[in-house]
Amino acid sequence: MASVFVYHVIGDLTVGKPELAEFHESETVESAIRAIAESPEGSIPVWRKKSLVAIENSDMRQQRFVGVLSSFDIVAFLAKRQCLEDQDMALKTPVSEVVVPNNSMLRVVDPATRLIDALDMMKQGVKRLLVPKSLAWKGMSKRFSVIYYGKWLKNSESPSGSSNNLPPNINRSPSTSGPAIRDKYCCLSREDVLRFIIGCLGALAPLPLTSIAALGAINSNYSYIESSTPAIEATQKLPQDPSAVAVIENAPDGQYKIIGEISACKLWKCDYLNAAWALANLSAGQFVMGVEDNVTPRSLPDFCIDSSAAGNSALANGDGSRKPKKFSSRSIGFFNNSASHSFGSRSMYRGRSAPLTCKITSSLAAVMAQMLSHRATHVWVTEDDSDDVLVGIVGYADILAAVTKPPATIIPVNRSTEGFGNEIQC
Repeated sequence: MASVFVYHVIGDLTVGKPELAEFHESETVESAIRAIAESPEGSIPVWRKKSLVAIENSDMRQQRFVGVLSSFDIVAFLAKRQCLEDQDMALKTPVSEVVVPNNSMLRVVDPATRLIDALDMMKQGVKRLLVPKSLAWKGMSKRFSVIYYGKWLKNSESPSGSSNNLPPNINRSPSTSGPAIRDKYCCLSREDVLRFIIGCLGALAPLPLTSIAALGAINSNYSYIESSTPAIEATQKLPQDPSAVAVIENAPDGQYKIIGEISACKLWKCDYLNAAWALANLSAGQFVMGVEDNVTPRSLPDFCIDSSAAGNSALANGDGSRKPKKFSSRSIGFFNNSASHSFGSRSMYRGRSAPLTCKITSSLAAVMAQMLSHRATHVWVTEDDSDDVLVGIVGYADILAAVTKPPATIIPVNRSTEGFGNEIQC
């Protein structure tokens, strides 16, 4: 295992991070849409309001955390029939009725927690690390020096040469690293951790240049739906990590060909009301490949969007009232306005709706760079000799497991053991 994970602490990643501004479960869906647009990973942590009576410690802070709300969750909620019939009511719905409670997605940690311990948490499903700001924290740990909970370990190795005498508890009180600034925290996402790791690729050699297949980083346990099925079926069981569903077509040889995805990443900065209408009324293939004005594969009804609520002034009459409009995939925000190709054309410009893919022979460093440059939470993996035959998916947890894997565990690729994904069932 690379020493960079042992000799660095989580406080090293907090330098320059802004103070956390809590988003409470009493806020509306409309407010959540604006907050998600400014957040990493297309999602935000949701909190219960704190008590004004007692002084809050880290345990109380952890208990107030509700869960992580993603753009996929919001679009799935807005795609419900009652929400489509009354969009104003839907946008004013409290977030508490939309977010899926999961207190294990966030962990309050001390700034002096070792980076390797933080990686272990994230491999187990933690999506956010809440780090208290400390008056005693100087910003960077001394490079290549053993530090743990703000104390230098003079005898880091036992007589036998091992270093297994480290304290077992990795979630201590913030007081271990000096006085904390009251009620001031910063929040680290998995993207923050990945950006730190990609800056240390030299210390991780030879892992970065090893293929994701050899590292065992390809996850074959992914969710998918067929292109001919209604897109709304993608919401029947929302995957949590990553929050993505592949849209596939069956090839004659029984393989799956990916044509798109319905995910939090793709819905991150879209027009939520248009996307919800499309999710409820189109097939999965139409949703991801595109439906253009007057060039539709089937007759689509006119629909109305409250432009003032959606924040899309281009659809509004002068007074912000509702305006009938023929649906077009460009209105979701996926497509370039100059696109005019028909549905099903593989050569059409698909912009942000195209799935992010890599090959099974792609190196770990290349996949990490893809995810960071596209601000994505995952990359779909295809066959080396085909651009669209789906093999699996690589997400944050898979990458974190790969970079902490001992070199001796790198194995040759055994194609006969590769599995398929999980079809979403109604």
